[in-house]
Amino acid sequence: MRRLDLRELDPTTDEAAAVYSAAVPRAAVDVEHALAAVRPICDDVRTRGTAAVLDAGEKFDGVRPAQLRVPASALADALADLAPEIRTALEESVRRLRQTCAAELEQSLVTDVAPGATVERRIVPMQRVGLYVPGGLAPLVSTVVMNAVPAQVAGVPGIALASPPQAEFGGLPHPTILAACALLGIDEVYAAGGAQALAMFAYGAASEEGVDCRPVNLITGPGNIYVAAAKRHLQGTVSIDSEAGPTEIAIIADDTADPAFIAADLISQAEHDPMAASVLITDSDVLATAVEVEVDLQLETARHADRISTALDGPQSATVLVRDLDQAVDVANGYAAEHLEVQTADAAQVAARIVNAGAIFVGSHTPVSLGDYAAGSNHVLPTAGCACHSSGLSVRAFCKNMHVVTYSEAALREVGDHVVTLAEAENLPSHGAAVSIRTSR
Repeated sequence: MRRLDLRELDPTTDEAAAVYSAAVPRAAVDVEHALAAVRPICDDVRTRGTAAVLDAGEKFDGVRPAQLRVPASALADALADLAPEIRTALEESVRRLRQTCAAELEQSLVTDVAPGATVERRIVPMQRVGLYVPGGLAPLVSTVVMNAVPAQVAGVPGIALASPPQAEFGGLPHPTILAACALLGIDEVYAAGGAQALAMFAYGAASEEGVDCRPVNLITGPGNIYVAAAKRHLQGTVSIDSEAGPTEIAIIADDTADPAFIAADLISQAEHDPMAASVLITDSDVLATAVEVEVDLQLETARHADRISTALDGPQSATVLVRDLDQAVDVANGYAAEHLEVQTADAAQVAARIVNAGAIFVGSHTPVSLGDYAAGSNHVLPTAGCACHSSGLSVRAFCKNMHVVTYSEAALREVGDHVVTLAEAENLPSHGAAVSIRTSR
């Protein structure tokens, strides 16, 4: 990992914040360029439906499923064949996430704004959602949990899930992903990946036999650059959670941190993707050097050493040297990492000063990997600096707020003149007349 030295930067200057936000360049991801590739795929799915989805799967995934929807028997078989220890781990992950989702679920409430006048904020679940689970470098079974559980807790009545067909498994998605779906009771699963899967969710898909997939209201779940581009293209036709980019971790650490822990955590996220970003922010040269030594040692036994090395050597990864923890906090807030660990002597106090991060992991025994699987938090988080304005996936993403307004005749008479006055001020007299016709009788 390269080193960036920000210790000479004056934090009182107007330029400091801008420098911090750009201190560590992220992996080059050109979603606009990818749009040129996904538009014709999405248009083809909108026009030809199921046939277009299957054709694209054959082209990009190297296999053509016998049918778009995964048979119920395949789901049941996958769950029956699931290793007991994996099932137990999944059940615990589900239990913890379901608990936090239930606590976060907002309740409907009624406000009495005047006698006889109420405004209810009604919480309504999305009626149909499409969950996307990638199947590229790794079968992200945990992503099934992270997307499905909040949707279920929100009360979404229609949940569909898509994951790419795998030639190794006869055109079905990875069996562990199918097993997780069966475990969660999700029986509408499609062997479809990439832009074609998202277009199927947005437009629906039909064949000569009838409708194979109905359109959804919301699409959630991470994916590669083409998935992000498809989300951008389809937004408006359907709601999306975010355009997720390559994963990233930043770690604030001082000289009390364990370099072996930090090295392991940097490596863990680099394992995802050659474009993954791993960033250490520290005021200790000694720690920085010790972490470098540990990274080399741990890479010797890492299963995906080549992929990890590519990510750690990339321009998106670095050790950032700062004067003190105050500057470390400023750099972290400027960077707005997807995952931010704080491993310092006063970790809780430092974490309390963070305002831009997808999720914060506090203390030396709270690694990001815990959040990836079983912390009870959600691992679908904003990337590419979007944590400064966006939140991670939660039960709220699967709900809508509706106002339900109820006024009695007396309540309308009490406020009617104000409505007429404001309508006239906007030169919309018929708006006022809709009130006057009721209050003048």
